[in-house]
Amino acid sequence: MKALMNIEGFRNLNQDIETIINKSDSIKKLKVKGDLTPKEKIRLSEEEREYKSLRKQIQEKLIKFATRIPIFMYLTDFRERSLKDVITQLEPGLFKKVTGLTVKDFELLVSLGVFNSALMNDAVYKFKRYEDSSLSYTGINKHEGEDVGLYDTVIRSDEYIAAYEKVDESQ
Repeated sequence: MKALMNIEGFRNLNQDIETIINKSDSIKKLKVKGDLTPKEKIRLSEEEREYKSLRKQIQEKLIKFATRIPIFMYLTDFRERSLKDVITQLEPGLFKKVTGLTVKDFELLVSLGVFNSALMNDAVYKFKRYEDSSLSYTGINKHEGEDVGLYDTVIRSDEYIAAYEKVDESQ
């Protein structure tokens, strides 16, 4: 939770996160109890509503954080390295400035499963395709022939080009 508090927008949610945990426990206890009085049913529905509202707030904050990742990728020039390596080894200071997270916080979120590796690889690939399109439009291609780093893996230049052309053919 401390890592989440370092992300702008999460700093004021500490109390809300504690409330979510407490509400979750309370809801589970009431549901296990079974036969509820009308008063307990009302309390249960109110707690479930508050729990869902707070969860939604946290999801929105994570989405806001996710929108900062492309900004970070745009600002770095380590295209041939995986995003994880760029964050943890090459540009940790820039990552902290853009997202508010330290490398330690990022690694904690990774260990908690916040980032789905397959989805992140796909998102980074699509970002780089978009970036390539905009750069080639201007006539600039300073990364030609270089390997392409995704989220946690690197693909060879020829694989990247083949995948890029395959997507273009299907459109």
